[in-house]
Amino acid sequence: MTNKEHISKQFDADLEGVRTRVLQMGGFVEEQIEYAIEALTSGNEELIDQVITRDHRVNAMEVSIDEICNQIIARRQPTASDLRMIMMVIKTITDLERIGDEAEKIARMAKLIYSSDRMHIPRFNEIKHVASIAMDMLHKALDSFARLDLNAAAQIVRQDEFVDEEFRSILRQLITFMMEDPRKISTCLEIVFIAKAIERIGDHAKNMSEYVVYMVKGKDVRHVTADQIEQEIRE
Repeated sequence: MTNKEHISKQFDADLEGVRTRVLQMGGFVEEQIEYAIEALTSGNEELIDQVITRDHRVNAMEVSIDEICNQIIARRQPTASDLRMIMMVIKTITDLERIGDEAEKIARMAKLIYSSDRMHIPRFNEIKHVASIAMDMLHKALDSFARLDLNAAAQIVRQDEFVDEEFRSILRQLITFMMEDPRKISTCLEIVFIAKAIERIGDHAKNMSEYVVYMVKGKDVRHVTADQIEQEIRE
């Protein structure tokens, strides 16, 4: 084996290693969201605290992967698709860290709702519904990342439009509740923050899917319509 072949194989191993770390981080973040929603709907204080205290692990994963990427860039000086891969990883872990922050926010709002002496604890049916869509988006985004699957990426963009619509619907409903009964204002505001956190999770999953399109096609599809993204994927 020549030295050049050895370097190439080691570089491939480095890239595969960092991809694996991203997927591990993604799996942990998925757990954080799942636990946060479960804690919200059940009022399980132990689970609420667990989500909050585990957020530092998400932050640590981001820092660790980011450092590895910096080392790869410094040592390997990647170009073309290899450089796009590293850029995709760096952007993806930033979105994953922010999704982790949103999961922590949901847990903190749940803590406020259940720790206060409230006359009425909401059922969270609409929240659970939109959260399930956002979690599916994240799962598909991670799968798209692993497989470089453009079709999955396109589906996520469409789902994000639905999540945005659901958020607006929940917001209108909560405004009506607050107008009808001022005693519910505090709880409704906390639910608004939760709904917004879920909407942001969808946004971050959409971002991740767009990075996959950039990786495969070499085309930046941020800030364009779903129709334009689907057209870019077909070309």
